Amino acid sequence: MSQYNDKGVVLRGWRLGESDRIVVLLTAEHGKVRAVAKGVRKTKSKFGGRLELTSHVSFQMFEGRGELGIVTQAETIDRFANLRNDPNLFASASAMLEVSDHFSLDQNSDTKRYEMLVGALKTLDENPAPLVLPAFLLKVLAHEGLEPHLDLCTRCQSNGPLVSIDYNEGGVLCEKCRRGRSVTERSVAVMRSILGGGLNMALAVEDNQVCSEVESIAYEAVEFHLERRLRSRKVLDQT
Repeated sequence: MSQYNDKGVVLRGWRLGESDRIVVLLTAEHGKVRAVAKGVRKTKSKFGGRLELTSHVSFQMFEGRGELGIVTQAETIDRFANLRNDPNLFASASAMLEVSDHFSLDQNSDTKRYEMLVGALKTLDENPAPLVLPAFLLKVLAHEGLEPHLDLCTRCQSNGPLVSIDYNEGGVLCEKCRRGRSVTERSVAVMRSILGGGLNMALAVEDNQVCSEVESIAYEAVEFHLERRLRSRKVLDQT
């Protein structure tokens, strides 16, 4: 078995036997990997505390013969402590992990995807603005080439007024071509900022109606392309 060192974020994990745990990490250089962390569920294990959900770690791994490697060492880079102490923030972080998991392929290196997740978790931990999660979701779609088109009506190419968004059509629509869900001009402007390099400006938005609308659209767009409902969305709806 070959050995390598990398950095990664713990996306999910589950028990294996009496003391082991299987973890899934999104890594900087090896894409999404699955590995066994031996003995981490023992009472005195410090190793296990470093491999909790959202943990950003530097680790050493042996590649196994199958799809599971073996984590032999892990050192914490960032625990994102604020996320762990706030149920609402942890729910948003869980959504980021779930979306990253679904869009990532096993052992398919994508440094940009890893950097996006680490950056989003760090921002959520340090500056939990209402639009951090929706911005992350939209940027994930953009990374996949699936972002909604927001500049012109996707049917007739008119510049407005743009009054609705339809995921089958791929973006916003004018009054004449209207279908899908309604969308306000302000929300369209905010999403343009997120996708067009004005993220800091978008994160400063505090209008509850706009934030709620952009979050709903971001979630709906992700679920449309994944063809599944996200489990974390149910948790967020309850927080």
